[in-house]
Amino acid sequence: MSTPAALARLASLIADPARAAMVQAMMSGQALTAGELARAGSVTPPTATAHLAKLVDGGLVAVHAQGRHRFFRIADAAAAAALEGMMVAAHSPRAPWPHGEGLRDARTCWDHLAGRLGVALHAALLAQRLLRPAAGGWEATEAGQARLASIGVDVEAARRASRFACDCMDWSERVPHLGGGLARALCTACIERGWVRRGSGEGLARRLATVTPEGARALRETLGLAWPPARAAT
Repeated sequence: MSTPAALARLASLIADPARAAMVQAMMSGQALTAGELARAGSVTPPTATAHLAKLVDGGLVAVHAQGRHRFFRIADAAAAAALEGMMVAAHSPRAPWPHGEGLRDARTCWDHLAGRLGVALHAALLAQRLLRPAAGGWEATEAGQARLASIGVDVEAARRASRFACDCMDWSERVPHLGGGLARALCTACIERGWVRRGSGEGLARRLATVTPEGARALRETLGLAWPPARAAT
């Protein structure tokens, strides 16, 4: 169980606008260099280094050294889920979605699919009875295991995650999309099959996801997911 002091330490880690911007850039799921994160946070490289040291010490960010380079990423799925929740809380329900319809339609939430796509995917898995309620989240039904395996989802590998399948509150839609090891494996399968393409660039642009025409057809045929969605009011 978290303590008030632990919660305060977590909040303090992103209380600085530069650190918040750097963390948001890493929510793409990609490892970034200190230089890239300095640009994301609009700070000098030495200042970025100091900020990153605090994030690493606080457990939100992990660092990987490779030769002369150091790459930084969100530490794990638990840290990503906590950050996504903070992003939900920071965005007023009354305010219009400020980041464009593309990002609202489909993006990654660290390592799984989010936005309207993620929410619709979660709903489709339930409507097709491929998932059923379980302690702390969801479990794949027998039919679900077979269907997911048929499209390249490594269900057994997903079970080795700290959480197999759980709700993750969506930043823009304010209803859950699917999180956990299964969501990660499903995202990976969609990308490997060319059904979804990830964005490039910096900051939130890295989180943009695009469903290809082949992907729209395949998702409809295999999971009963209709794409693209009808536009919702912002």
